[in-house]
Amino acid sequence: MGATVGGELIVLLYACVVGFVAAGITSSFYRLMTSEQAAFRALGEGALAMVTTFIFCALSGPVIVMDHAIRTRKIERQPLRWFAVGALVAALWSCCLGLVVLEVVLSVRDSIA
Repeated sequence: MGATVGGELIVLLYACVVGFVAAGITSSFYRLMTSEQAAFRALGEGALAMVTTFIFCALSGPVIVMDHAIRTRKIERQPLRWFAVGALVAALWSCCLGLVVLEVVLSVRDSIA
């Protein structure tokens, strides 16, 4: 039973890393295309822009949260607990995102094979 729990924790850690990498790639691509830092804001007006904003924020959220936590810790000298809360939120978001990304990758793999 211990090996199963350990294996599941490794998969969860892997999902967290995959989620944070996916968020980093998304926010880096946004910065490359617009020369602006990724942030939680509307990317335009209309229904398509709203859907695009939702998907973009869902994909790049962990990086935006960590960037904000680091910036407020360095510049505004907020207490360390606020940085820890931001890091925890980003980690949990990364895990959820990573599980979704891995599920999509496995579904595409199974549909091709």
